Amino acid sequence: MLRILAFFLVVLAAGLGFAWLADHPGSIQLVWQGQEVGTTFTVFVILELLLVAAAVFLFWLVRGFFKAPDRVARFFGDRRREKGYRALSAGMIAAGAGDALTARRYTDRAKKLLPGRADPMLRFLDAQTALVEGDHARARSIFETLEGDPETRLVGLRGLYLEAERLGDQNAARHYAERAVRIAPHVSWAGGAVLDLKATQGDYDGALGILEAQRDSRLVDKTESRRMRAVLLTAKAASLADADPTGSKAAAVEAQKLAPDLVPAATVAARALIRLGDARKASRILETSWKAGPHPEVAALYIHARPGDGVTERLKRAQSLAALHPGHVESHLAVAHAALDARDFALARREALAAAEKGPRESIFLLLADIEEADTGNEALVRQWMGRALTAPKDPTWMADGATSSQWLPVSPATGRLDAFRWGTPAPTEQGQRTVNGDDPMRRVTDYYPRNAQSLAPVGEPASSASVDATERRDQPSLT
Repeated sequence: MLRILAFFLVVLAAGLGFAWLADHPGSIQLVWQGQEVGTTFTVFVILELLLVAAAVFLFWLVRGFFKAPDRVARFFGDRRREKGYRALSAGMIAAGAGDALTARRYTDRAKKLLPGRADPMLRFLDAQTALVEGDHARARSIFETLEGDPETRLVGLRGLYLEAERLGDQNAARHYAERAVRIAPHVSWAGGAVLDLKATQGDYDGALGILEAQRDSRLVDKTESRRMRAVLLTAKAASLADADPTGSKAAAVEAQKLAPDLVPAATVAARALIRLGDARKASRILETSWKAGPHPEVAALYIHARPGDGVTERLKRAQSLAALHPGHVESHLAVAHAALDARDFALARREALAAAEKGPRESIFLLLADIEEADTGNEALVRQWMGRALTAPKDPTWMADGATSSQWLPVSPATGRLDAFRWGTPAPTEQGQRTVNGDDPMRRVTDYYPRNAQSLAPVGEPASSASVDATERRDQPSLT
């Protein structure tokens, strides 16, 4: 539109100019070697304009004549380069499709056509083709070359990182990821790897800093960021439990608010609060966690939150907690254990049978054997319950990437992945999986319920000699 307007303005100006010349006529007389030539001023102006145009055209011809060789060379060079980039593009597509033969053919063609074989895209295609061909040594060599160039260092580190991951060399993979984070903190693959590394090393403050940077860069969404922060805060709180109960409480309480369904956050916060003498707030946190999802460790902590309580008060607390999630198998178990401690065998048996009906498993039948032994001493019934325990489904435990643990861990010991552990019942095919720190992978849920008020020891440690005796009795060779 602007060009059309400019054209009309030029035409208008020319028209006005010639109209002005027509309204103001004049003549020009030129004498040269005795010859006199005369014409009007308007014709003279037109001749001058034609002379200027002819001079410009002549200059363009001369200039074009001298530049013709360069233009011809540039024309053929551009065609060659265009063919090279077409080959490069086709090679990328072939490598992405896994067609090694086609990818190598186009790679070789691109090398011949493109000027300068140090082109980063050409080297990258060569590396990708080598990977498709299975020549990982060549690919690593190319990635190392790319890593040495400041312009391609990040893509080289990415390739070396993936190769280290393929070989299972986690230390090398995290080394490359750490170097990439220094160059580009916003890169998600590097940030995630370093985040897992710092969590594995126990540098939870450093991991939280990386997570915050990823959140600010919008590399992780809000929900995932809250969950990861809760996991890291829980791990930090657990590491501070003995040295700094106040700091442990602050971190765990924040984690519990971020992820109410994260059981370890609630239990670590409750333990810290109980140590600091705030059993009321600890109970509220445990109630919130119980509403999100009943868990035996939550029940055990809640029932024994006040060390001075007697067995009757603990039974009342168990019933109060069970009322928050009525009908759940863990609610029945919590009341059954508390009733057994209070020697209310009828209630303990009724609740244990209700739990067995809803979700039969090994620990429930062992609990029924304990109740029968304490109530009637009938050895035949005790052996019957223990026999049923041998064939019953195993108890829930913490599981992650083929590993099991009696305690929650922030990272998977198998893969180093953050927030990998989940509470659940191992499938029959998983019951031979390896354990973490030598823990029994089928650790019975009954071990969460100590038989006295001294329950503030970490899970996995006996609370008293009474609970030790009970555990040893259940772990006789005849049951394993």
